[in-house]
Amino acid sequence: MRKLNDGPKIQEEKETVKKMIEIYCRKKHHQRELCEDCQDLLHYAHKRLSYCRFGEEKSACSNCKVHCYKPVYRQKIKAVMRYSGPWMLLYHPVYSVKHLLKK
Repeated sequence: MRKLNDGPKIQEEKETVKKMIEIYCRKKHHQRELCEDCQDLLHYAHKRLSYCRFGEEKSACSNCKVHCYKPVYRQKIKAVMRYSGPWMLLYHPVYSVKHLLKK
């Protein structure tokens, strides 16, 4: 079994994904807390980041040659990122800039 990735870059990635999913759920599902579907997606994304084979050297997932998400989750996270990306500039500008610099 692989060792879990828990370095600072992975933790930052997890926090960014969490904020994006929160924005998506709040605006699309009109929930203050994450709905069950979004909670599931967040748990899955954090699990995939924890086991990422590139660890602290990982680039943005959109640039990765290894697609570790199952197709259904990949579709969901793409929808979240597509929707939340522009909102991140307003709600979390520091995370947005850091993420854009990775690309």
